[in-house]
Amino acid sequence: QVQLVESGGGLMQAGGSLRLSCAGSGRTFSTYAMGWFRQAPGKEREFVAAFSRSGGSTRYADSVKGRFTNSRDNAKNTVYMQMNSLKPEDTAVYFCAATSLGGGSYRVFLSTSDYAYWGQGTQVTVSS
Repeated sequence: QVQLVESGGGLMQAGGSLRLSCAGSGRTFSTYAMGWFRQAPGKEREFVAAFSRSGGSTRYADSVKGRFTNSRDNAKNTVYMQMNSLKPEDTAVYFCAATSLGGGSYRVFLSTSDYAYWGQGTQVTVSS
């Protein structure tokens, strides 16, 4: 089992940048594939980005491709999401998630139902 804690959210003007962090507990952090999701008020939670256990495979939602970048540091049990060129439509609560589903070191998971472990979320607000 892994516990996740996000940080780094805040208020930013459009065009600015933020970096979210997600710290995981446990010595087996590197065995989990990770994902980022977001949920805006009145909307369903949606996929933002995912990366494999190894970090060698990543996938991004079309809405953030080219602006957001994932990375992970297994030695620090932490994953990051660098968010550049922020837009008002990026405003949401951002969640990191972990899954122990199989499929090898390079598989990524895109659905909320794939993930068993979730952080509490961090608010990102982008003003126009």
